[in-house]
Amino acid sequence: MTTRHYDVVVLGTGPAGEGAAMSAVKAGKKVAVVEASSQVGGSCTHLGTIPSKALRHAVKEIIVFNTNPMFRDIGEPRWFSFPKVLDRANRVIDQQVMGRTEYYARNRIDIYFGRGKFKDANTIEVNTYEKGPELLVAKKVVIATGSRPYRPANIDFSHPRIYCSDTILSLSHTPRSLIIYGAGVIGCEYASIFCGLGVRVELINPAKKLLSFLDDEITDALSYHLRDGGVLIRHNETYESVETTDRGVVMHMASGKKLRADALLFCNGRSGNTDNLGLEAINLEANGRGQLAVNDTYQTQTENVYAAGDVIGWPSLASAAYDQGRAAAGNMFGLENSEFISEVPTGIYTIPEISSVGKTEAELTAEKVPYEVGRAFFKHTARAQITGEAVGMLKLLFHRETLEILGIHCFGDQASEIVHIGQAIMKQPGEQNTLKYFLNTTFNYPTMAEAYRVAALNGFNRVF
Repeated sequence: MTTRHYDVVVLGTGPAGEGAAMSAVKAGKKVAVVEASSQVGGSCTHLGTIPSKALRHAVKEIIVFNTNPMFRDIGEPRWFSFPKVLDRANRVIDQQVMGRTEYYARNRIDIYFGRGKFKDANTIEVNTYEKGPELLVAKKVVIATGSRPYRPANIDFSHPRIYCSDTILSLSHTPRSLIIYGAGVIGCEYASIFCGLGVRVELINPAKKLLSFLDDEITDALSYHLRDGGVLIRHNETYESVETTDRGVVMHMASGKKLRADALLFCNGRSGNTDNLGLEAINLEANGRGQLAVNDTYQTQTENVYAAGDVIGWPSLASAAYDQGRAAAGNMFGLENSEFISEVPTGIYTIPEISSVGKTEAELTAEKVPYEVGRAFFKHTARAQITGEAVGMLKLLFHRETLEILGIHCFGDQASEIVHIGQAIMKQPGEQNTLKYFLNTTFNYPTMAEAYRVAALNGFNRVF
């Protein structure tokens, strides 16, 4: 068994692992990464963010083609199977893997493909797929092993008609009907994707409303457009058991209802990938969801071991994971700008998409902050009329006395891009964060960014 020495060993090559590894090597450290699969990128690249967003983009293009009157001159609406659409996602995955592999090679970071396990706080044993066991000795270790879908024991996920958000990417046909259990971000995104393919979708939500962390107006808009697309949403429902046959599944609900469909997609929560890491050897213990606790430097209770990304829980976003990984590496070596990630924009890739940053109306009301609202509906903007993407709105929440921007909420085409303009102003210090920026700035016309000027004027007119 060969022993190799490093300054930093990173477990996982998803966004958090990549961010930590790249920051450490830029600081002049000798770095190795350990990846449990046979390619770099983690679940983000292979099972989560990249494939689901590529799927979503392809389905959105299909919807545009089938609903745009101009294309009716070309021919009849087209039907696409799920495997056909998935093929596009696979091409994107290949490009991502190639690019990320080059990053590691260019920065001379050693990659070990295999499963790593702690022998002690400074030693990782890796059972590599090609060379067998290797011992990696490091001064610092970053745990960035990500998460996986939660799978309750009373559901048979080996059945060919039952899927989680990982295995749905192996779906080899297009079901006529689908039950999606769990109406979180993943459930809502896949509800949009499958109803866009013409699948009859029932979205089962154990809570009383969709995505309750969003602003109420945005949640209402999402509910309306999912239903308008044919999705049947059932709130306050929990399952008791799942019955399977060769032809489909029957879900028995606690309320006494029985639901039948060709397939079931279960996506109700995720668990951190911390089992089999040998945490007991370094006196670490994960919580009931497999997540590790860290302080504001991303350091665990074991002094030289840090953790970042989904494995530490909130916010479980690829965007935040990159920054968490960078911050963890920066804190190890005292680098500047290594702050704890406390506020990130929310990006939800439903059809239409959603993005927000800052406070919601409900939060500001509870905090008794005197705020006002400015809105711009996309249907009134020239760019949206040109592109045919008229569904959606931009909503600004601001302090009615200081005009400080307090929250930005966007629903519609390019929402996850549009939100960053407002986010940049919100991050400005003191009086530089002000609604006046949007009132006094000239925006290109026609653009979607122009919605900020419209929303600012709309809100300012309410101030007296």
